[in-house]
Amino acid sequence: MTVLSTGVLRNLTLVILILSALTVLLLMYFKSSPLPKCHPSPVEWSEIEKSGNASAKTRRKKPVLLVWFWPENKKFDLQDCKTLLGIGDCQLSDDKSLASEVDGVLLYHKAISQDLSNLPTSPLFNLTMTYRKDADIQVRWKVSARKTPEKGFTPPPKRRLVCWIVDSKEMTNTFNQTYNAYVDLLKHIAVDLIDKMEGEDYLSTIKSCKFYLSLESSIHRDYITEKFTTPLALGTVPVALGPPRRNYESFVPGSSFIHVNDFADSAALAAHLQSLDQDEEAYLRYFDWRKFYTIGTPFADEKYRDQVKYRFSWVDSQV
Repeated sequence: MTVLSTGVLRNLTLVILILSALTVLLLMYFKSSPLPKCHPSPVEWSEIEKSGNASAKTRRKKPVLLVWFWPENKKFDLQDCKTLLGIGDCQLSDDKSLASEVDGVLLYHKAISQDLSNLPTSPLFNLTMTYRKDADIQVRWKVSARKTPEKGFTPPPKRRLVCWIVDSKEMTNTFNQTYNAYVDLLKHIAVDLIDKMEGEDYLSTIKSCKFYLSLESSIHRDYITEKFTTPLALGTVPVALGPPRRNYESFVPGSSFIHVNDFADSAALAAHLQSLDQDEEAYLRYFDWRKFYTIGTPFADEKYRDQVKYRFSWVDSQV
């Protein structure tokens, strides 16, 4: 009995010593560690701002993105993200002196000089924003499914059959694939060729056409530009020349457009367009998809009519 009591006492003493040691170690750790940093409450933030002790980045209530280059040197109102793009949780600026303070820098790739001399002093690209579907951020008008089907869509009144709006300078390059496609088609059907225009004139002209030649200047995967999406949004049937049909169908319904490669030659394409011109019911079937999908519309507000072609909608395409 005495031996048992001695053993229990020894074990109890050992446990107490271990617990005491752990307690001492924990006290030493917390005493030497800095206190955890807590974000001030909204009231505290207000007091910090009033006192002027906060840095410029601290004082901001929203993330700030710096536009380092204006796309194609076309400027727009930096305060209108909410109105035009539906983005109200950030601010845009073109003040390069804020480079070290902003949350992100937007770089337009075509404006970067070959020797990189016009970039920020410490360039770092960690996100890409392009037309490509595998980009971190897609630049593309949104096509999304409706929650409930709607009644049929009625396209705007038409007074032209086939249209193509193009810069006259592009027509001087006779080796351009778009020029060749136009010349071949012109042998079989009349095409209204219109010199480059912008703003409301650009939009109203496209609306007035039954078919619009959406001829891309280059053929690359996912390269589907406003030459296609603008007529699609405005109620005109695009005649597409670009990546394969299947690539288009990953972004928009296949029944919403005509693809040049669907036909053996330009004569067959012209014959199809002429038959649709005579068959209103068949033509209207190209708009049946609108019962089930919606598409973003171009920015046609009069205040921005000179900048229609340079608007961005930073959303992922959904079909």
